[in-house]
Amino acid sequence: MRLLRHVDDLPRELRGGALTIGNFDGVHLGHACIVARVLEKAQEVGGPALVFTFEPHPVRLLRPAEAPPPLTWLDRKAQLLADLGVDAVIAYPTDERLLSLTAHQFFDEIIRQKLDARAMVEGPNFYFGRGRAGTIDVLRQLSGEAGISLDVIEPLVVGGEFVSSSRIRKLIASGDMRSAREQLTQPYRMRGMVVHGAGRGAKLGFGTANLDAIDTLLPCPGVYAGRGIVSGQRFPAAINIGPNPTFGEGALKVEVHLVGWDGSPLYGEVLEVDFLEKLRDTRKFDGLEQLVAQLEKDILASRRAFQDFELADKLAGGPA
Repeated sequence: MRLLRHVDDLPRELRGGALTIGNFDGVHLGHACIVARVLEKAQEVGGPALVFTFEPHPVRLLRPAEAPPPLTWLDRKAQLLADLGVDAVIAYPTDERLLSLTAHQFFDEIIRQKLDARAMVEGPNFYFGRGRAGTIDVLRQLSGEAGISLDVIEPLVVGGEFVSSSRIRKLIASGDMRSAREQLTQPYRMRGMVVHGAGRGAKLGFGTANLDAIDTLLPCPGVYAGRGIVSGQRFPAAINIGPNPTFGEGALKVEVHLVGWDGSPLYGEVLEVDFLEKLRDTRKFDGLEQLVAQLEKDILASRRAFQDFELADKLAGGPA
C-alpha cells in the first residue's frame, strides 16, 4: 500500500481505478463496507483501489473551535486502510485553494483529470466542494455525464444505530471501549511520548510509562485493560487515565504499565496503546497496601483481556 500526499504526476498504475473520498476517521466497520465495494469495483474496471482523504480534516481550517479530536493519526489511518486491502491512500493537503474549489471544479480537476477515476463508491451523506455544495445527487449527475460508475452504500447499523465516527467518539469519551471496539476494524489506539513521572509506580513494583503529547481522543478517567506496542512487540497493558487521589494529586495523567516489559527506560520514545476494555473508575485508596492489592487485580485482568483478544484475533485471521 502506498501513502501519497499529492495527485500531481500520479503514476499510471494508480490512475483509472475505483475511488472513495472521505475522512475515514477511526476506520470503522461502515468504512470497511465502502472499501469492500471499492475493491470489487477496482477488479471490474481493472484498476487500483484508492482512498482519497484530507490532511488535516477541513473543519480544522474552516471552524477550528468545532473540530473534534481525531480517532486516528494519518499513518495509523493509512495502515488500517491497507489492512482492508486498498492499493493507495492519498492524504491530500487541505489548504485554502482546495477549500475554494466548487463541486464541479473538484470533480473535473481531482476526480477526472488527476485520478482518472472509472468508478466511485460513497455513502449517502457525502459532500464535496466549496460550501459542501456537492451532494450525492450532484456527484451522481457529474459521474453519469463523465461515464464514471457510482455506487452509494447505505450506512451500517449496529445495535439499532448507524455506525459513525461521531458515535464511536462518544463511546470512547465515555469509556465504553467494548462497544467502540465492536464498531471499529481494530481496537482504539492512542499514542504519546514517554516522559518522566513521579516514579512512585516503580517503587511499588509497578513501573509505568507516563504519556504526554497525545494527539488523539483521550478516553474518560479510569483504569483500562489494553495492549502496548513497543518496537513491534505487543504486551498486556494496564492503563490509568486520571488523577492520583491516593497521593493527593488532582492533575490528569496517562500512565501505562506494560506487563512483562523488562523495565528498561522508554523516555523520549513514542508508545502506542490499544484499549480493550474499561476495568474500573479511578478512586482514592486508604493506604498503600490496599492500592497495591488493587493494582495486582488490575494487572491480572489486563493480562486476561489481552490473552482473550489475541486468541480471538488469531482465530479470526486478524492482522499479525
